[in-house]
This record gives sequence, C-alpha cells and structure tokens, in this order.
Amino acid sequence: MITSPDEGRTLAQKLIARASGRASVRVGEIVTCKVDLAMFHDSSGPRRLKPMLEELGAGIWDKSRVVLVMDHYVPERDEDSRRIVRIAREWAREQDLPHVYDSQGICHVVVPQGGHILPGMFCVGGDSHSPTGGAFGAYMFGIGSTEMLGVVVTGEIWLRVPDTLRMHWSGTLSGGVTAKDMMLHMLGRFGMNGGAYQAVEFCGPAVRALGMQERMTLSNMSAELGAQAGLIAPDEITAEWLSAIGARVPDLGEWHTDEGAACTRYDFDASALSPMVAAPHSPANSRPVDDYHGVPVHVAYVGACTGAKLDDLRAAASVLKGHRVAPGVRLIVAPASLRDQDAARDEGVLQVLMDAGAELFPTSCGACSGYGSPMGDDVTVISTTARNFKGRMGSPTAQVYLGSPYTVAASALRGVISDPREVLA
Repeated sequence: MITSPDEGRTLAQKLIARASGRASVRVGEIVTCKVDLAMFHDSSGPRRLKPMLEELGAGIWDKSRVVLVMDHYVPERDEDSRRIVRIAREWAREQDLPHVYDSQGICHVVVPQGGHILPGMFCVGGDSHSPTGGAFGAYMFGIGSTEMLGVVVTGEIWLRVPDTLRMHWSGTLSGGVTAKDMMLHMLGRFGMNGGAYQAVEFCGPAVRALGMQERMTLSNMSAELGAQAGLIAPDEITAEWLSAIGARVPDLGEWHTDEGAACTRYDFDASALSPMVAAPHSPANSRPVDDYHGVPVHVAYVGACTGAKLDDLRAAASVLKGHRVAPGVRLIVAPASLRDQDAARDEGVLQVLMDAGAELFPTSCGACSGYGSPMGDDVTVISTTARNFKGRMGSPTAQVYLGSPYTVAASALRGVISDPREVLA
C-alpha cells in the first residue's frame, strides 16, 4: 500500500468538481452536482417513481437525460412481471421518453452501447451495478428510488467527495485470465467492504491493455468492493470504442489522476494472477481455481452484465470449440445484449456455443437476479455473474460459484470446476 501526498487532483475530484460547477473540491466536502444522465430499469423505475411523481404533482426535469431499460422482468413469465413491465411501457409512452430500451439487453451494457455515457459525465443509476459507467471515465453510481425521485425532479444530487483507492496493476495477464479474475482477486484480498464509500480507480499497464468490455467488468464489480464509483481514466481505447458505436468523443486530456494526488494505492502483478473462483455465498470467498479443482457442477451459467458481453462469449467459445459439455451438465448462455448476441451469431461464436450443447436464454438479467428461470434446489452452479449470495439466483440450497467465462466454460466441459488454461493449452 502506498499513500500519496496531498498534491494534485484525483480523477474522482475532477469529475465531481465539473458536475458541481467548481474549480476544485476537497475530500470530505459535501457538494451538489448536476446530473448528466439518470438511468433506471423496470424494477427500480416507473413502478416506484410514477406514484411518487403524481403525488408531488412533479415532472421530469429533462427527458433527454433519462434512459429507461426493461431488462429485469422481461420476457414476462407471470402476472406480476406483466404488471411491472406494463407500468414501465405505459409510463414511457405517457412521458414520451426518447431513450427507452425494451428487451434489448441489460442496462449496464445497452446504455453504454447506445452512446449515452461519455468521459467527463456525472451519472446516476437505479441499480447497484451502475458504477459500470466509470469504465468510460464518467462518475456513475447507484442510488435508491427516493434519491432517484429527487434527481428526476431537480436534475441534481448531493454527495460527499470520496477518498480514492487506486488499484495499480502492472504486468500482463496470461491467456485464460481476465478482468473477472482481477476483481475476484481484489475481493478476496479486501472483502465486500474494501472500498467503504471510496472511489476506486483501476490503473496501470494491465488495465490499460484491457478492451472496453473487460474494463466494464472491473467498474461493474467495484460495487462488490463497497465502492461508490469504479473509475478508469479514458484513453485511445475508450475513444476508439466510442467512435465505433457512433458516439461523440470528447476531449480526454483532463480526465486522469494527477501525479502525486492524494490517494491510497495498492499494487498488483497481473503476470502472477491465476484464474480465480469465488465459493458460496460471497464474491469475497475468492481463491485460485486450483483450490476448488474437481468440485462437481450441474449448471454452468454464462450470463449477466458481468459475464455475457461479446468478449465474454468469445472467451467461452474459445474453450468449447469442437467439444461438447460433460454429460449431466446444463450450459446456459444468456447474452448481455441483443447487439452482442447478433455480433456473436455473425462471428460464429454463438454457433460454437450451441454446438457444445448450450441453451440460449433471453438477453435479460435472468437468473443473475433470480428472475426468469432461477436455479433449483441442491444444484451446484458455476456462473459468470457478479454475485453468489445465498438464494440470489433461485433456491437457497443452490451452491453458486463464480468464475470468468473461460473458467465457467472449462468447468462445463469437464463437469467439475477446472482451470481453463489446461483446456486452452
């Protein structure tokens, strides 16, 4: 651990200063920030916001800055789901919202793919994994429905300027080792509250070498670390990704942590990292895959915003190409967005997974949050999801392990938790 002296400004301070209209902010100050983007989904949004807005007689401060995503209760499987989604769709039409993604995929993936999150922005989301936006050099964090009501009406929110924890990764990741393994390693070291309200910033050569979807995985799971935000300084990889989706690329020059800015730094060596697995019932129960080698699995789940983006599907396919999953293992693939699913189909990635025995599930939150087709009693699952809390994916007797798409695919292939490097070799 290295603690830097109080000189310069962190990326978090720069982003918050811009949003609060000030030249600078100090750690511990409470400031009011103007919100550039408010995102919510069918679970957190209209069914909660609509009655509160009606009671207040209030409207939306700026509809162009609101994004609604239907991803939790779709496809509707029961009357409760149909009611919740119906409320969301009717409210979207009533309000004439310009940015609505209905059954297009998971909010943390489709919102960036829609070009809504850009470097320098200050954003809030009605979901705990909203820090995903930090991968683009935006300050984004999750809030509850009451806080979201305030944002929707006023376009503002207050926060305390957080300390910054810098997770510096040197070296180069080995084949079959991913951002998910980096995060599980950090969770094993620091626990679920390792970033108590801080802004966590991921940096160093190994982070800069990651593509945008891998960076999104790191920022997404900063929520598991207990951080408010999970930031990565934008660079040419960010700019190229934004250009590819047709988004405007702002000036990136300012959005980095200054040399010597006050922060706490931890150092990691990506070259020494092995695939990681988190045992039930916490992402912090993380150890190298060899510690769980040979644990039989019944279900392998490649899904969720953390583990079913195009790069994740490619990783799983690279393990399974030309093979079939082990007898008795159910491989479920639920792509994170229709865009990624279509790209995977065009590349032949989806066919590889189907030929291996995968069942293709809808592009929604699905079993990750216990909706749709949750896990049954007494099954052992290895999953690419962000969380394995008891009962989260279905039955409280299900034993859920977490791993990267490589590790989940290798485990499906062998029928037991396995090191993907052995298969790839």
